[in-house]
Amino acid sequence: DFASGDMVCGDCGLVLGDRIIDTRSEWRTFADSEGDDPSRVGTVANPLLDGDQLDTMIGRGANDGGLSRGLNRIQGLTKEHQSDHALVLSYREITALCEAFELPKSIVDIAKQLYKKVADDNLQRGRNNNAVMAVCIFLACRQGEAPRTFKEVCAVTKVGIREISRTLKVLKGKLSADSGLTSSKDLIERFCSNLKLDNEVWRVSRMLNETAADLDNITGKNPMSIASACIFMASQLVGNARSTKVISEVSGIGESTIKATYKILYASRKELLTAEFMKHNPNVSESNLDAL
Repeated sequence: DFASGDMVCGDCGLVLGDRIIDTRSEWRTFADSEGDDPSRVGTVANPLLDGDQLDTMIGRGANDGGLSRGLNRIQGLTKEHQSDHALVLSYREITALCEAFELPKSIVDIAKQLYKKVADDNLQRGRNNNAVMAVCIFLACRQGEAPRTFKEVCAVTKVGIREISRTLKVLKGKLSADSGLTSSKDLIERFCSNLKLDNEVWRVSRMLNETAADLDNITGKNPMSIASACIFMASQLVGNARSTKVISEVSGIGESTIKATYKILYASRKELLTAEFMKHNPNVSESNLDAL
């Protein structure tokens, strides 16, 4: 019986020992007011923060004449607390930016880990912290196989593309992270989703993109313009056309660029719309294509 500190026989009730020490967790509340969920244990250690994290955090009491508020302010001035506070603020900003991209938690965690490496090596000194966070998110998207373009990262983080490029060149080698290259294949699925196109248009766009990669006159084109042109062509073939203006608003590529790339695809339509291609896509009709 831990409540009385006795060891009692369960069969006859004989007291076999007294003053037994309770080795179980001591679930009590030491707060000013008793709550419904008493707890004596703290949170798990956060690998993204420095130190052993065993220090006591002083809260701000309401009815102590401002004593706890003053102690809390003094604790906030300590060097270790300031370091963790800066990291926590950066992690919150990274989380908010990733939520704007609708990225999964796994990529958010990768971005935070990359930022922690930057902070540990003091690589952010003398650099725009917003640019550092943007680069960490950019690299995390690549590593998490959900790549975002420079333009998309710039639009959300409000950091110039030159600043991000310059910071990326410095941090990429230090972090041993491969930024890779954005392919039009990676962009098509997201663009089709944002345009609310069905799976058939997405499938046809992917097939056009795979075949177009072998065209000599398309080599060297911006992957975003290739993806946009393939979607424009596929939507016409299927009979669910989207205008270049609508596609431009989603992809961020100018209408004139999309039209110029599409004209190359249209001129090579015989190589793209092979008998095998038409066999796998019975709902496709070449007569739907616009020559522009």
